[in-house]
Amino acid sequence: MQRLDGSAPIPPELRGGIVALGNFDGFHRGHQAVVGAAVAMARARGVPALVATFDPHPVRYFRPDAPLFRLTSLDQRERLFAEAGADAMIVFRFDATLAALTAEQFVAERLRGNIGVGGVVTGEDFTFGKNKGGNVAVLAEFGRRDGFAVETVAAVAQDGETVSSSRIRDLLVAGDPRGAAALLTRPFAIQGVVQHGDKLGRTIGYPTANIDMGNYLRPAYGIYAVRGHLADGRVLNGAANLGIRPTFDPPKELLEPFFFDFSEDLYGQCIEVELVDYLRPEARFDTLEALTAQMERDCERAAELLA
Repeated sequence: MQRLDGSAPIPPELRGGIVALGNFDGFHRGHQAVVGAAVAMARARGVPALVATFDPHPVRYFRPDAPLFRLTSLDQRERLFAEAGADAMIVFRFDATLAALTAEQFVAERLRGNIGVGGVVTGEDFTFGKNKGGNVAVLAEFGRRDGFAVETVAAVAQDGETVSSSRIRDLLVAGDPRGAAALLTRPFAIQGVVQHGDKLGRTIGYPTANIDMGNYLRPAYGIYAVRGHLADGRVLNGAANLGIRPTFDPPKELLEPFFFDFSEDLYGQCIEVELVDYLRPEARFDTLEALTAQMERDCERAAELLA
């Protein structure tokens, strides 16, 4: 799986491919339908299947002070696109240069010039170009004019509502990771490098792997049943605190998973932590004994849910 810069020509062997085009943050059921259609078209034609995404998200460029909302990192999207059958990921760096391109310039310079597209697949609500001057109808017209195929995939619904990244964010903020997972087709996961902390967990028998939340959406603060994926492929069950640890001063926002029956050093390693179930909100405890007793109950409950 190659990661390519959308501002430069791609390798000759990938030109003429079918491009799934969109933000694809979260890569939920709707996004999977778009990429699946692109892969199917590519395989039918015997050409490469490509997925093009934007980073940073256009919202971050136009509204830099917007609350954090990302559901996936670029590394996570690259892996998910590969698992869906894509041959390469193209990243359009969303900056002033890209924002200034009209819809026609974007098609001429980026899609036709740099990628040499044989076809483009998007969702039905896709817009592009300066001031959102392009939509799926405009793209189809360019395709007819310039000789590349254009396919639009309808929105995917579940439980009578359209599957969307916004809906998934709302579920996570409400403390419903299982509801979010049903739309994502997998648990929401946070990837990060394990960092050194104050090691308070070790003093009470619950050593944790501390991970900075970075640019991810902030789900409901609280205690979660989690699964950790290590770089070597091992999968660990555990319980995690996500939040500011109100019992300790000073407050510090972290994701702190404690993995059951595991004592190895993870410092400096990149791990991925899936939020499987929400157990309870964060709470402040007057004594370490009370905190430890609650943590024991949390771990027992998490183990039951993960079993």
